[in-house]
Amino acid sequence: MRAPQRREEIVRMARTNGLASVEQLAEVFGVTQSTIRRDLSTLDKSNQLARTYGGVIAVRSAHYEASLQERAAESHGAKDAIGRWAAGQVEPGQTVLLDAGTTTARVAAHLHGMAPLTVVTSGLTPFFELADDSGMERILLGGEYREVSQSFVGPLTEAALDRWSFDRAFLGADAVTAERGICEASPAQTRLKELMARASDRVYVLAHSAKLGATPFNAWVHLPGKWTLVTDSGATAQQLAPFDRRGIATVVAD
Repeated sequence: MRAPQRREEIVRMARTNGLASVEQLAEVFGVTQSTIRRDLSTLDKSNQLARTYGGVIAVRSAHYEASLQERAAESHGAKDAIGRWAAGQVEPGQTVLLDAGTTTARVAAHLHGMAPLTVVTSGLTPFFELADDSGMERILLGGEYREVSQSFVGPLTEAALDRWSFDRAFLGADAVTAERGICEASPAQTRLKELMARASDRVYVLAHSAKLGATPFNAWVHLPGKWTLVTDSGATAQQLAPFDRRGIATVVAD
């Protein structure tokens, strides 16, 4: 069994059975304990498993960060509607910032052919959506690579971002609340999103309705100034009410 397949099976086993020791996993897969420890280290870094002393425990709970592949399969129609509306806010000649993620990738998909345009992004998914669009300038912010989101974060990303200002910024979110802003899995992500918002004239937070009011993690983006929430038609009046009370503009994309 190749390493990627073995790691997928370790995740499945941990989610099904809970705690498993390094020794048990090594015996099950017929590999050394050192090999298992390397597997666990990789899975831990990608937030698929949380390690404990001598073993692993699944973190598919309120604090589980889904992989990009898992996210791509979720709410595709809603994300496309959000992406189409967001792309409609962009005018030729502008400089646009796309956050990493599957929803911002749908924005990129609807920007095809809109030249001249400069698009800057920290995510590989939006970048590859525009890879063949030679009519626009496309810039990828480098830095520390986060495999789980296929994006770049950290000081190098922030330093590159510091050279730009933007007409429009489209930010993704693991969740969003009216009181606290955008919820993310790590402080490195929240720091980058805050800098993105500060560098932009208009800020749009793109979040399908299942993400409204949720608090899956403990890291938050405190958005400066005015911003607009863009969600889908699945959002209820109860979900949108807290944003309305705080004067946050909301758009429901059909």
